[in-house]
Amino acid sequence: MLFIGDDWAEDHHDLEIEDQDGHRLARSRLPEGLEGITGLHALVAEHAPPEWADLPPEQIAGQVIVGIKTDRGPWVTALRAAGYQVFAINPLSAARYRQRHSTSGAKSDAGDAHVLAEIVRLDRAHHRAVAGDSDLADAIKLLARAHQSAVWERTRQVLRMRSTLLEYFPVAVQALRTWRRRTRWRCWAGHRTRTGPRN
Repeated sequence: MLFIGDDWAEDHHDLEIEDQDGHRLARSRLPEGLEGITGLHALVAEHAPPEWADLPPEQIAGQVIVGIKTDRGPWVTALRAAGYQVFAINPLSAARYRQRHSTSGAKSDAGDAHVLAEIVRLDRAHHRAVAGDSDLADAIKLLARAHQSAVWERTRQVLRMRSTLLEYFPVAVQALRTWRRRTRWRCWAGHRTRTGPRN
């Protein structure tokens, strides 16, 4: 078996891969997204034991166990879709484990990746494997989160644009406010004309 500790941040993942005896096989920092997942698969392939060479891919993937401090997101969905066993480790549990087994107790991304790998190697029976959903449910989750991210990004862009206009061309902001008020009034008046006045 291979055990992977995955300490994730917003834009990258710090990984440690161990064998079943706890020997560190690799450490790496990979970017979030497709490039990072591709790099993770390459690391697994590079450090897979020679006796796995003739096994079918799904059987190999089932021998890879990942510990990560979240149970959601495109990265976790991609890990599960690849067939890896994924365990969601509560951050407080990881912190306590680090304090018990480290003399300094100091936090680092690489150190947390090591802690997560050790937890799934030695202690995974006490932690929760990420529950499997149907492919359709996973697709809906990904789509919903992508939509949420798109909405948030649109809002951020509008706020940035408004801030820039206020700084360099404040008259445009005032003109836009006036136009929006008139547009709302026309829509309301047109609706009243179509439906008739309320009693």
